[in-house]
Amino acid sequence: MNLHSRYPAIADLRARARRRIPHFVWEYLDSATGDESALARNRAALDAVLLQPSILHGEFTPDLSVSMMGATYPLPFGIAPVGMSGLVWPGAERLLARTAATAGIPYGMSTVATQTPDDVAPHLGEHAWFQIYPPRDPQIRADMLRRARDAGFGTLVLTVDVPVASRRERQTRGGLTNPPRLTPRLAMQAAMCPAWLNGIRQTGMPRMRLIDSYSDTTAALPSTAHAGYLLRTSPDWDYLHALRAAWDGPLVVKGVLDAGDVPRLGEAGVDAIWVSNHAGRQFAAAPATADVLPAISAATDLPIICDSGIEGGLDILRMIALGADFVMLGRAFHYGLGAIGDAGAAHVIDILKQDIIANMGQLGTRKLSELPSRRVR
Repeated sequence: MNLHSRYPAIADLRARARRRIPHFVWEYLDSATGDESALARNRAALDAVLLQPSILHGEFTPDLSVSMMGATYPLPFGIAPVGMSGLVWPGAERLLARTAATAGIPYGMSTVATQTPDDVAPHLGEHAWFQIYPPRDPQIRADMLRRARDAGFGTLVLTVDVPVASRRERQTRGGLTNPPRLTPRLAMQAAMCPAWLNGIRQTGMPRMRLIDSYSDTTAALPSTAHAGYLLRTSPDWDYLHALRAAWDGPLVVKGVLDAGDVPRLGEAGVDAIWVSNHAGRQFAAAPATADVLPAISAATDLPIICDSGIEGGLDILRMIALGADFVMLGRAFHYGLGAIGDAGAAHVIDILKQDIIANMGQLGTRKLSELPSRRVR
């Protein structure tokens, strides 16, 4: 089957994934917080970014490579960490790690994934990024870092935009609990999605296995919180300095929206700034990533990574035109897995790559660095 003829866009994968994964899982993956206005704001801000096409520039093959933090990537995007990835699609962490390794792009794994760093170690490629929700206990933090490093994760990503659990109303209405359990209502939804259910039977009901290895508590948690909140803290600047001292590889801070914070992050020894509003999942009144990106880029010479609201290759080019060096996507890759299983993530990469090439041809940009000059201001 020619996947491009059936699923030419991320939107096609999203539509099929919605039918193939249970409703309560879909509400977890696809929802935002509050009235979801931040989700809509992300889309509107990207749609407002216009790029000027070029004429009479002749034939060329664009260079899609990006060099940052001592590494060169063949494409300007990677796979962002998504909590409970294996709930969305059974075995997702291994599948995504393997796909990223084959493509030579970063794979980001969450602290609250359904597998541990040790589990995915055999599947990791050269560019493995570990996203950490900061543990309160210094000994637990040290052990997490050791396990991530030993597994082959070379880049550490500190997420700073989750000081408390957000209220994701759609997720709550969907009935997902932490840890997940199939109530009669959810079991009926699962029964309607046999491919997902058969995979879960093989992998077991997803749990946050890294967190479980440090906590045996059974304390009740809000439906939108998770066991990680029993271990973690809301980090401050001292915490960032301690983490910098403890990690000898590249360190990225994720969740930056204010250009005023950027100089101090640079002084703290951060290697890259990740501009993100958590895809609208944390704070409904947060500005769109695309709206704050130019000011943040202007405030630093550090590499700029961004996410939130990306739905295709053209959106990646828009973000780069606004000042990003690299773009990460989370939902899109899970739509791919949900839609067509094992081959889904690779198809997402191909969709994005072909879309980028086609649009750079329209713009006449041979290199990604030329994109800011094509932005209509």
